[in-house]
Amino acid sequence: MPSSSPSTTPTWDPSQYLRHAGHRTRPFLDLLARVPELPGGPGGAPRIADLGCGAGNVTALLADRWPTARITGFDNSPEMLARATAEYAGPTPGGGILDFRPGDATRWTPDEPYDLIVSNAALQWVPDHTGSFAAWTDALTPGGTFAFQVPGNFTAPSHTLLAELIAAPRWRDRLDVRAIGVLDPEEYLTRLMDLGCETDVWETTYLQLLPGEDPVLDWVKGTALRPVLTALADDPAAAEEFTTAYRDLLRTAYPPGPHGTVFPFRRLFAVARKGS
Repeated sequence: MPSSSPSTTPTWDPSQYLRHAGHRTRPFLDLLARVPELPGGPGGAPRIADLGCGAGNVTALLADRWPTARITGFDNSPEMLARATAEYAGPTPGGGILDFRPGDATRWTPDEPYDLIVSNAALQWVPDHTGSFAAWTDALTPGGTFAFQVPGNFTAPSHTLLAELIAAPRWRDRLDVRAIGVLDPEEYLTRLMDLGCETDVWETTYLQLLPGEDPVLDWVKGTALRPVLTALADDPAAAEEFTTAYRDLLRTAYPPGPHGTVFPFRRLFAVARKGS
């Protein structure tokens, strides 16, 4: 289910992204709950890679589940890596180690075996990401796991309205557009099982209740709107014009209710365990 988004490599704002950290973290916790015990634990030192680690806040949760693990977070955003390194890098309370390195999931190839390769809300930015699944699962130790979750809301108003606005005459020549998105759950299931993995795929729609004024706009400022804001960074007036037009569309699509603004958000999950 592809969506349209500017092909400009976005500049990420860790503080903006973390404004909704609770809602963004919950799917990762739900994903981890379905990951089986790793070959390197308990008592050992599992080797874990987090692709698209962002600000490191969810990467740190891996050390809660596997206290002795050697965990590396990879991301291609210098801003996110700086934040993650400053707040989370170093020895973990359980005797493990947590570090962060530059790494782009579009080209990342494991250079060592891993007991777990995990990715949280990142692969939707990677065109043809399923083409890397074979290399990633090949790098797993016997009994190791590849697990990820991605947003599946590309047909929601938050994304369709953004795509329509980008394609409007005012913006279509200024904002380079490419298709991004994710596959249907059945396709992920088939591709991972074809690689010989014991696979569990599911989806969940979270009815996120967001507080404050224009909360859906505030949410997308941390994710889907980042490429637009990056492309228009040298023209604040244009950025404000685009954001205002998008805000008005979102206000109609997501009106506030008596308890806040309900923002339904569909997520897709996959946990693939390599045979032992």
